[in-house]
Amino acid sequence: MYRPCNQAEWDLVEQSGFKAWPPRMYYQPIFYPVTNIGYARRVNLWNVKEYGIGYITKFEVNCEFADRYETHVVGGSEDTEWWIPSEDLEELNRNIVGLIEVVETHHRDDLG
Repeated sequence: MYRPCNQAEWDLVEQSGFKAWPPRMYYQPIFYPVTNIGYARRVNLWNVKEYGIGYITKFEVNCEFADRYETHVVGGSEDTEWWIPSEDLEELNRNIVGLIEVVETHHRDDLG
């Protein structure tokens, strides 16, 4: 799974020892990891434009957990993501295999 995130969210992941996603805010009923790096890059542009920096993270989840959730196409055919209810986030965190890692960092200056 891939997850574009901003600095504040990444700081909370770092505080967890790179093992967990922070709880969602009251206005975030769903956690949206995406299925591929290309879509993660496109979503990450929003973080870069809004916050000046954006991270693309990658993490693995036990298949038994991930298979409970359908992927949804939300734009083009490659724009796919899982919709994991916020109340399932703690269980997702328990099913992360290894660590959450940054695979790309983008800055506002990268936008040209």
